[in-house]
Amino acid sequence: MSESQYKSPSIIDALIPVLALVAMLGTSVWLYGADSSYGANQIALIIAAGIAALIGIKNGHDWKGIEEGIVKGISTALGAILILLAVGSLIGSWILSGTVPTMIYFGLQILNPTFFYVAACIICALVSISIGSSWTTAGTIGVALMGIASGLGLSPEITAGAIISGAYFGDKMSPLSDTTNLAPAVAGTDLFTHIRHMAWTTVPSIILAIIIFLVIGIVQTTPTFDTDLSSTLGVLDKHFNISIWSLIPLFVVLGLAIKKFPAFPTIMIGALVGCVFAFLLQPEGMLVFAGESDHGRFVTQLNAAWTSLFNGFKITTENEAVNDLLSRGGMSSMLNTVWLILCALTFGAVLEKTELLQRLVISALALVHSTGSLIVTVICTCIGTNVVAGDQYIAIVLPGRMYKSEFKRRQLDPKNLSRVLEDSATITSPLIPWNTCGAYMAGTLGVATLAYLPFCFFNLINPVISIIYGLYNFKIEKLEDIQDMENTQKLATSEA
Repeated sequence: MSESQYKSPSIIDALIPVLALVAMLGTSVWLYGADSSYGANQIALIIAAGIAALIGIKNGHDWKGIEEGIVKGISTALGAILILLAVGSLIGSWILSGTVPTMIYFGLQILNPTFFYVAACIICALVSISIGSSWTTAGTIGVALMGIASGLGLSPEITAGAIISGAYFGDKMSPLSDTTNLAPAVAGTDLFTHIRHMAWTTVPSIILAIIIFLVIGIVQTTPTFDTDLSSTLGVLDKHFNISIWSLIPLFVVLGLAIKKFPAFPTIMIGALVGCVFAFLLQPEGMLVFAGESDHGRFVTQLNAAWTSLFNGFKITTENEAVNDLLSRGGMSSMLNTVWLILCALTFGAVLEKTELLQRLVISALALVHSTGSLIVTVICTCIGTNVVAGDQYIAIVLPGRMYKSEFKRRQLDPKNLSRVLEDSATITSPLIPWNTCGAYMAGTLGVATLAYLPFCFFNLINPVISIIYGLYNFKIEKLEDIQDMENTQKLATSEA
């Protein structure tokens, strides 16, 4: 059957799988709480995908076509899945090599608890702007900051919120970022016009977020950590060779990222460099980690390095907090997150292949009566697509394609659309547990998505500011305004 012979889905068709998913996810959280992402949510997503597939078959699609759509949908995220697995290896090898313990050791002595959340946000923003990747920032600097927060007795949830706020601000404003390049390409504007226009909503959002983190740091009860801090520093110093040389793997990764080297090989190289420095700086620690062995010293150390890559690092000390802090990493630690991502992408792919997602977007246009309502509709559509499709790239591309002609019809400059796409699709992706970004951040930082969500102040504020700008028509530029400005400039040039 050709595409033209498919029966167009009704709005009821489109709503049934979405409402079924919402109901099942709500039941999952009610029954399993924070553990719902360890299997229950995956089942809900797969069942909802099955419901969507049945509706598609009813409308003339065949299973083979739907299955091809699922394979295509999943394939678009294979790069992200490889990055996720590589980050697991990087965390394991960097703990073994002393890279993470060294960052924690120095950070505990330098960072003040009162200003820690602000510092975490700003540090991650600067790193993310430099390398253009919120994921790499969270997987490197973010992991160390989580460890420092634990050592200082600070909230892991607020720390994760500060890390994500800073990382996504930097990612959003960096010309090296993939989403920052994708949004203007979809909308039909150029990269630096997009970044300049985006600053109007993004800069006020990060300023407000920084103020909130500062207030939290000032009003919080500063933990009495002197004794615990000394104990933590002593344990780190006892079990690891704390050295500035341990930070070389970090600089290798940041250098490759700045040079725009692809993310997966960059992080994997960082993990392998971590193994090399484990041999150089932590030879005795490697032997302790590997345990008793009948093999020679080198083979035992090789076993330790290899194990850290696939199964993470484990340590047993007299300090339980340090044990919990440093016993993590490995590709295997990311498998549940990969499972969640695959199920979410399956659901999103079925919705897109059966045209149910497009039907929801088209229906949203019926609500548009003004520029303000158009902006609000695009933002809601992007957030909704993030929820149902589970991927920020789909949430940028699909609404961008669907609303591009409407912006043109209303004589709105395409940079308005590209900004709104980033203010909603990019920013809200880490706030959804089954979205690729939400699953990644939870798996990498070790904090459940719904636990850190209330503290991602930048990500929560940015869409609101974008909506306010749209409703009050502030910094919403029309095509004729741009044309008039260009004509005025040409006239002034000719008269001169």
